[in-house]
Amino acid sequence: MSELYEQLLEAAIQHLEQLQARGTRFVSVSQEIMNTLSEKNRPGPRLVAKHFHQPQEPASRERKGLLSPSLSSRGGEGGHTVEHLSSGSAVSSPSPPLEERAGERRPFNAATADSIGAALSPEVKAAAFADLRKRATACVKCAHLAASRKNVVFGVGNIDARLMFVGEAPGADEDAQGEPFVGRAGQLLTKIIEAMGLSRDSVYIANILKCRPDTPGETYGNRKPTPEEMQTCIPYLHEQIDLIQPKVIVALGGTAVEGLLGKTAGITRLRGNWQTYRGIPLMPTYHPSYLLRNQAPTEKRRVWEDMLQVMEKLEMPITERQRKFFLKGNS
Repeated sequence: MSELYEQLLEAAIQHLEQLQARGTRFVSVSQEIMNTLSEKNRPGPRLVAKHFHQPQEPASRERKGLLSPSLSSRGGEGGHTVEHLSSGSAVSSPSPPLEERAGERRPFNAATADSIGAALSPEVKAAAFADLRKRATACVKCAHLAASRKNVVFGVGNIDARLMFVGEAPGADEDAQGEPFVGRAGQLLTKIIEAMGLSRDSVYIANILKCRPDTPGETYGNRKPTPEEMQTCIPYLHEQIDLIQPKVIVALGGTAVEGLLGKTAGITRLRGNWQTYRGIPLMPTYHPSYLLRNQAPTEKRRVWEDMLQVMEKLEMPITERQRKFFLKGNS
């Protein structure tokens, strides 16, 4: 067994076991990774897989095998279940339906969170992220959005970021450029990030919805994404979070909080109060567009107080000047 194969095998098994402990049932795997793991001189079938189904019970770990029995792979339209991949033979049967609903919050073993990213080498992580981007870019699950979009707005930033910002959906500027938060609200978000002593390149920015919500009959303006649209698209965000493993997530605006947490209490009530999402501390705050409409120093200060909490959670240095931003006489 080659050293490269050994490394990839070890990383794949650890990553799958950790995801299973978190309650994840399906994990997307690219054809290239599957072909690498299969080795051309290895007995048994070479799999072209799209998803791994992880059973409820912990998978046994066989050093000689690629993956444990009962771990299944969905391939093509119908998919199939690999019963004995480790022995070099495969028995295929129809794969089970995708029972995981987008946005469903499952039990999470927080003790595994820090080790998931370490289980993947930088090369494998980058390849997995590239494959995820490719699949998201080609997505047509929401036919009405796919028909009206100019670009899929996947996300931007550092895939090893400690801080991740999540908004609701792209607007017209984002749809045109294919990058999240590039309009006026995005420019303000960039200023907030820089005031924290960071840069757009050092964090990761994404939306729940990767396509701009269509506005039939309208020449301008945006609309709120529907719960169904967010549920359909949010698995892509879940994969982004699982690969990046940020230390903190900032949810920008009430719709983002509703899509992530299912809470409709209102952003005014929720902002500034720590939540947890997929085992990661989450800070709800106002969307930058709110600050464009309400530019009172008191509102800016509320958002900045949320960011100070984020900086403290990340154990970032905070200057006295930063602590006084937007206070009376210091704005």
